[in-house]
Amino acid sequence: MTYRFDYSWIAEYWPVILKGLVTTVELTLIGTLFGVALGIACAWTRSLGPRWLRPPVVAYVELIRNTPFLIQLFFIFFGLPSLGVQMTEFQAAVLAMVINLGAYSGEIIRAGIEATPRGQFEAGASLAMTRFETFRHVVLIPSLQRIWPALSSQIVIVMLGSAVVSQIAAEDITFAANFIQSRTFRAFESYFLTTGLYLLLALALRQALRGVGRMLFPRRAAR
Repeated sequence: MTYRFDYSWIAEYWPVILKGLVTTVELTLIGTLFGVALGIACAWTRSLGPRWLRPPVVAYVELIRNTPFLIQLFFIFFGLPSLGVQMTEFQAAVLAMVINLGAYSGEIIRAGIEATPRGQFEAGASLAMTRFETFRHVVLIPSLQRIWPALSSQIVIVMLGSAVVSQIAAEDITFAANFIQSRTFRAFESYFLTTGLYLLLALALRQALRGVGRMLFPRRAAR
């Protein structure tokens, strides 16, 4: 039994594929920017912040890390409107990715902070810096340098996990594949192409994050 590949439909549906690719890249960029910022805030709160802020942050991190991303997405898109919070599919997808990455990256960054020698905190205090100033100017960059490979991997995982946003009709790559498959009935070709696109995106994202790491941590790159 033989199977004949047929990609003759690409000429007709390439705008759909391109739109899905652009949407996935936009989701990844926005989700990464705000997700890592949220993770830094969570890491600071749990390691150096006010004690009264720590319990809600711990609750948030444990809730997100112990529930499926798809359920979080459904809660935001289908649940919040019942409370009067309306948003588009793209906005819901971005919010879900930010919240998810914020929790995971917060724990990764916290590990880097806790590996910081106490002498660096003491040096900041000797210069009359506040705890936040010490964190910002003395602790943060070395901490990010320690955990950058792990953080980069988590960003790639979140990008790949964004495939589920098609379940709320966000027009990403997977949505494009589902749409094409429903029109052409070429499921194998559609999802084979989708797999290749996600693979290329993941490899490109890893290279981009390595480049960002070299810019942020030039001394490490020089070793």
